Amino acid sequence: MSYNNPKVLHVPLEIAGQVGLICEFLRKVDYKAFGFNYFDSYLKYDNIFHTEAYELIKVLEKYIDYYDIFHFHNSCSIMEDYRDINMIKKAGKKMIMHHRGNDVRFDWLAKCGKNYTNPYVNTVNYLSDEMIFQNLKLFAETMDAAIVQDYELYHYVIDFYRAKGKPVYVLPRIINTKNIRPTYPKIDSKAPVIVHAPTHRGFKGSDAIEAVITRLQKEKSLVYINIEGKSHKEALEYYKQADIVIDQILCGTYGNVSVEAMAMGKAVICYIRPDLMKMYPSTLPIISANPDNLYYELKKLIEDPIKCNRLGQEGVKYVDEYHEGSKVIKELISIYQNLFKG
Repeated sequence: MSYNNPKVLHVPLEIAGQVGLICEFLRKVDYKAFGFNYFDSYLKYDNIFHTEAYELIKVLEKYIDYYDIFHFHNSCSIMEDYRDINMIKKAGKKMIMHHRGNDVRFDWLAKCGKNYTNPYVNTVNYLSDEMIFQNLKLFAETMDAAIVQDYELYHYVIDFYRAKGKPVYVLPRIINTKNIRPTYPKIDSKAPVIVHAPTHRGFKGSDAIEAVITRLQKEKSLVYINIEGKSHKEALEYYKQADIVIDQILCGTYGNVSVEAMAMGKAVICYIRPDLMKMYPSTLPIISANPDNLYYELKKLIEDPIKCNRLGQEGVKYVDEYHEGSKVIKELISIYQNLFKG
């Protein structure tokens, strides 16, 4: 094994296309990186091998022998009872848990923390707070490090890992900008196209968004496209048509839809919690809106196509600076290298 070029396995599931993209960019710099997804979804992401948990378990021992780093995602491992984590640890291999969202988003802490309150957030958690607590205790004990995708998630996990002397890294979402040709909002638009992609309506605030759209349709000329239930490739085609993309208005941070929409040159609306705004670069061009002010913020954008165009251009620059694949993967490689430095 070369500590400068270890073999990395990403398991056990794909999250918003991020796992496949990480593997793709690792391979571009000659890493042996492979990813599996055992959770079938209508989104149909590429760059990852789709399988079943049973099939992964059958080859687990061989993979433990072959791979140097096991990069887990979304508080999941290959076995439901996490026995594989102990097997990998006994073999002396390195492990990272990459937290992705509601796998660590405590309901009570999402609503109120040290320097913030968020009356809008809907965690729609598939895990109870007690289960999240138990998982984080286990991961802090067994993992060599953790990764989160932004500072909204960071404060849910840092105390657990810090107590065990383990680092938590913030790694931005990754995107392949080489595959995207931006098309900017039309400055002479008489009826802007507004797109919303609710992968989970309750989490994203889709009902509130569509109530605002219905209200504005009585006052303004606009076209609204809901792309719920579409594959990822289909969603990207709809984004191309958009002038404005509305991501999520409850959680308090921007998601993958925002990154993709900015990369495509669209004006983006998403709620950014006030305390988190200062954690992002000052050039972040997202219009922050929640259920209380979405009507007014969206109405202003509809009435100002020149601003929409400017936001679209600023979004492309922002994504190229902070989310572009080759830059993000350098940060991840640095994290991998730190695993072997202790």
